[in-house]
Amino acid sequence: MNLQELVSALNDFAALSLAESWDNVGLLVEPSPPHAVNTLFLTNDLTEEVMEEAVQKKADLILSYHPPIFTPLKRVTWKTWKERLVVRALEHRIGIYSLHTAYDAIPHGVNNWLTKGLGACTSIPLHPSTAPSYPAEGSHRVEFCTGNTEHLDTVMSKIKDIQEISCLTTLPARVEGEEQTRVSLNCSQKALLEVVALLSQNSRLYQKTEILLLQKPLLPHTGMGRLCTLSEPVSLSDIIERIKSHLKLTNIRLAVGMGKTLESPVKKAALCAGSGSSVLKGVEADLYLTGEMSHHDVLDAVANGISVILCEHSNTERGFLSELRDMLAIHLQNKINILVSEKDRDPLQVV
Repeated sequence: MNLQELVSALNDFAALSLAESWDNVGLLVEPSPPHAVNTLFLTNDLTEEVMEEAVQKKADLILSYHPPIFTPLKRVTWKTWKERLVVRALEHRIGIYSLHTAYDAIPHGVNNWLTKGLGACTSIPLHPSTAPSYPAEGSHRVEFCTGNTEHLDTVMSKIKDIQEISCLTTLPARVEGEEQTRVSLNCSQKALLEVVALLSQNSRLYQKTEILLLQKPLLPHTGMGRLCTLSEPVSLSDIIERIKSHLKLTNIRLAVGMGKTLESPVKKAALCAGSGSSVLKGVEADLYLTGEMSHHDVLDAVANGISVILCEHSNTERGFLSELRDMLAIHLQNKINILVSEKDRDPLQVV
């Protein structure tokens, strides 16, 4: 499969627009074209050990959940490990692609996989994603009424000269017993300033003007984190065993909420793969499940009677790769070979 065709298919599987604004997603390293991809290599973290594995397995494209290039590189030398990754990738004609928080947000992504560790439950995003564009053009809607036909013709003529105006309509309206004309238009933030400046030249017209901020619609089942409602309440100790089994871990870190015990029931659990402090903060639940949280955020949760389970950052993400491999095989119609790294692992160990 051609690299650009594969990148397009990967973007269809998880839209780049769903990633957080601070993230660095998409095709990060591109060998000179034409570049065919016969083997796609999946990893959670692209370390030098994983890169060597990808080279040995003759990978043509590495899909790294975490973007190995995050802050801008000022040079590409052999001095730092991230620069060496780029050098090695280009030397061996291996592309590097990442979707990180886009995979967090999609309904069939990392957080959805993590919910399976809780058992039977329903879930909704903690922070729903919005559509990449407005249903209609423009970010604002402006509406006003006037009964002065001559003045309206002048105003309408000037409005039509403003750039980035759309959906301009006029309708008859009855306001306070008077026959008037109601004008409605959509406009950009930039055009709004010009429209307001124009309408403010007539105080009566300006006083009857309404300005609405248009909202992008929420996308169903899509967004950061998940709030899970279990089908049946389960003790905290049982939840711990379920999570260990799902993540294939022998140990987790636990903070028991104030006034709670290992036998306390868990009905609602809020979770976020990776580092969940900002996503989980302030959410009402019996349990927080994530990879890592700051010390003080754990203290806040415990003080509010919320138990916290921490499994280390990438342990809450890595298991998704096997599921991703199977989904991508179907999405790509089995046109390429898809491998999951055997060297990829969490850098922290319990000793």
